Amino acid sequence: MNALEMATAERTDFADLLADLTPEEWEAASLCEGWRVRDVVAHVMSFDVTLLTMFRRAVRARFGDVNQVGVDELGSLSTDELLDRLRARLRPRLLATTFGGRLALLDVTVHHQDVRRPLGRPRQIPGDRLRVVLADAVRSPELPGWRLGWGVRLVPTDLDWRHGRGPEITGPAESILMGITGRASALGELDGPGVAVVAGRLR
Repeated sequence: MNALEMATAERTDFADLLADLTPEEWEAASLCEGWRVRDVVAHVMSFDVTLLTMFRRAVRARFGDVNQVGVDELGSLSTDELLDRLRARLRPRLLATTFGGRLALLDVTVHHQDVRRPLGRPRQIPGDRLRVVLADAVRSPELPGWRLGWGVRLVPTDLDWRHGRGPEITGPAESILMGITGRASALGELDGPGVAVVAGRLR
């Protein structure tokens, strides 16, 4: 399964979760500061646009928070309409297919967990997807994982994957992913001297 197929499968799993949510859960806070579950869903679809559309968003945002502009564009949709829209876009397209779909896979996997964690709905992320996402999270300079994961050794206890040199961080692979993508709440699930290094970078 290639990255685009993995991203499609991950979006499908995300849509299946959303279909099971109550109205209250749709309005609940996610791990993304200032965003409800419904806002995260809107964001996940916001990269399925052309480069010109993204540039126009940047202009509207005065080259600030482009992500918020993308979320606001879908702000008037009901939760049923958001879910229908996601179901119609399970296979990433346009900018979301950057790097063969790896951008979409990383984005939806992390944001899927941003929704599941505060709602108390854990899951086991398929290992093949998790390996690709972890690798991309720590090597993309525009993402926090590149900075947060630098100079530490990441050693998941439940996945055959290793990365880096330095003080070690051990624990579940999903917790490592969330920790190095800036979710401080996940650091308490990890062990090793490298945890303090990452925590210090998040302050």
